[in-house]
Amino acid sequence: MDSGSPTLPSSPWLPFESRRRARDEKREAVLRTAVQLFLEQGYHRATLNDVAERLNITKPALYNYFRSKHEILFECWSMGADLVDSVITEINAGGGSGLIKLRKLVHSYAELMATDFGASLVRFDLRDLAEKDAGIARAAKKRIDATFRKYISSGIADGSIKRCDPKLAAFAIAGALNWIGHWYRRDGTSSPTDIADEFTARLTEGLAAVAIPNHNSEQKTPSAPLRRQTRRKAQGKKRTGGAS
Repeated sequence: MDSGSPTLPSSPWLPFESRRRARDEKREAVLRTAVQLFLEQGYHRATLNDVAERLNITKPALYNYFRSKHEILFECWSMGADLVDSVITEINAGGGSGLIKLRKLVHSYAELMATDFGASLVRFDLRDLAEKDAGIARAAKKRIDATFRKYISSGIADGSIKRCDPKLAAFAIAGALNWIGHWYRRDGTSSPTDIADEFTARLTEGLAAVAIPNHNSEQKTPSAPLRRQTRRKAQGKKRTGGAS
């Protein structure tokens, strides 16, 4: 007689960590699909049925991950904001003159504008968000603008940037960068990096106190993360190709 322990049947359920990881991946897939549709068709024309159909799931299945279309819109916008925050955090940790920081931010921001989540920052209408979420979005936009101004002011103070009005300079730079999110096309002739290189040169050379060498090494930063954890502790917190 076999005195060993009986063999227990295997569980059809995955371990908790595996289930949570699978849920996060599915949640992110919903956001990636939704942001593409919102940008292609417009938020009001794209429906949750469209999102579900492209994902090959049913519309009710979407409610396992999000409560409403408005929540999906805000989460898509937040993904873009998270990417910008990540870039700024990395730049601040790296040090350097105000000009170097500004060039890094311009380069990374230009690349982000050529991604779906990056473009959502400038193409989504904040009036479509719930009032609380719209307030969070407006505050995030102010933080980004303040960072551009801070780097310019820092550059003036350390002598790497010519004297100028930081507010107006920041408006000019951000305005040019934000338009990338409107005109960029995947099937264009320039890659996101090509666009970022060109915009960095054109938008910062005139501000530099000393002529900038003809190379791109100083402004390049590690690519912004393409996959971000979409689970956040609290609310609030890429297209590839080229220009047409």
